[in-house]
Amino acid sequence: MSNLLLPTDFHRAYQAAGLTERLINQFRQIILHHYYRQGRDLPWRQTQEPYAILVSEVMLQQTQVERVLGKYALFLKQFPTLEALAQAPLGSILTVWQGLGYNRRAQALQRLAQRVVQEHHGRLPTTRAGLESLPGIGRATAGAILAFAFGQPEVFLETNIRRVFIHFFYPEVQKVSDQMLYPLVLMTLESRQVRTWYYALMDYGAMLKKAVPNPNRRSAHYSRQSPFPGSDRELRSRILRLFLAQPQWPRETLLTHLADARTPRLLQTLIQEGFLHLENDHYRLASGLEERA
Repeated sequence: MSNLLLPTDFHRAYQAAGLTERLINQFRQIILHHYYRQGRDLPWRQTQEPYAILVSEVMLQQTQVERVLGKYALFLKQFPTLEALAQAPLGSILTVWQGLGYNRRAQALQRLAQRVVQEHHGRLPTTRAGLESLPGIGRATAGAILAFAFGQPEVFLETNIRRVFIHFFYPEVQKVSDQMLYPLVLMTLESRQVRTWYYALMDYGAMLKKAVPNPNRRSAHYSRQSPFPGSDRELRSRILRLFLAQPQWPRETLLTHLADARTPRLLQTLIQEGFLHLENDHYRLASGLEERA
């Protein structure tokens, strides 16, 4: 059965008769056949411990699997529990996080840990509303945690899953919205093996990225990421690296060292976000524990 012909076949069948039981079964067979032959062996798939799955899902937000593989075990070794993460200095968390990008995710993860320890006795909520009330957790991450940690048949989309459904059911359609895809995810969901089914979808989507022109470019939510070199993100990262090496800097020394007109604006942003403090004309790295005060 040629996968190259299947998208058009599925699209025609779906348009003609809707999502029939026969079409659902065919779709599941294709996805699971690929998974059982070529599924990825990833460390966060070997556990159902909610905290470990939380860490993996936050790390995987906007970050390639290969980069997460290099940090996941180290992060859990350094911060083995929500309690340990909640009490850790922010600098130590950011040091381990270096290389994953988007440092606000690390900061949000610590704030989440502090909230869970204070308000939920150290246990992650087991409802979508409870999870989405926590820092850094949106619809997709909440759904993934419910599925992978608690085995709940929650509907969610992430980049690889989105790619699969656009590829099969909308191969010739532009601007495919997530609202068009959620019913398909729900109707094809393998509720008896939620974890396996979502892992299979993700792995098929990862394969598609290499095998065909990226279907996600036809998503209504697709946006091309701006280049990192020379961006504000790069300068923010450089600033934070300086504070990880030296937690306190005189204002003028820092501005002279960086020699970039954007620096004062980005420093102010980092203060507003809780990464830095300015006292007596000296910037210092926040401890991360202020959230608990």
